[in-house]
This record gives sequence, structure tokens and C-alpha cells, in this order.
Amino acid sequence: MIKKPITIQIANGLEARPVALLVQVASQYDSQIHVEVEGKRVNAKSIMGMMTLGLETGEKIVVEAEGADEEEAMSNIEKYLSTH
Repeated sequence: MIKKPITIQIANGLEARPVALLVQVASQYDSQIHVEVEGKRVNAKSIMGMMTLGLETGEKIVVEAEGADEEEAMSNIEKYLSTH
């Protein structure tokens, strides 16, 4: 299992479209992937779960990935959240 703090750097925070794209990125992997913020933990492959977090630009989250492709999954999720 990998746990990593990440600061969201997407220009408008995680509104509907960026959340949908993040869910698409996470869904490419077999690993279980969760996002934690302020005591809430949701499945990163669940668009409804991710929308409930209301994440904003500059907010710090913890991404957790566990499974055979966890390192690749973490790398690509971090890249997505840090560069858009």
C-alpha cells in the first residue's frame, strides 16, 4: 500500500469535469484507490463519492493506492492533480 499527500493544483478545483477525469484515471487501474480529506475517505473510482468532497485548488489530500499496479496508479493520479 502507498499513501501520499498531494496538493491539488487544478485551476478550478475539482468541479464536475475534473472529477470525472480523475475517476477515469483511477478506473484504469486494478488497485483499490481512495482519497482522504478532513476525516472523509472515498473511493477514487466513484464519481459521486468524489463529488461529495468538494475539493478546491490548493487543498491537501491523501491518496492511498493498494494493489498490483499501485505505483503506476499513484504516479498518474499525482501527475493529473499536479499539472492541470
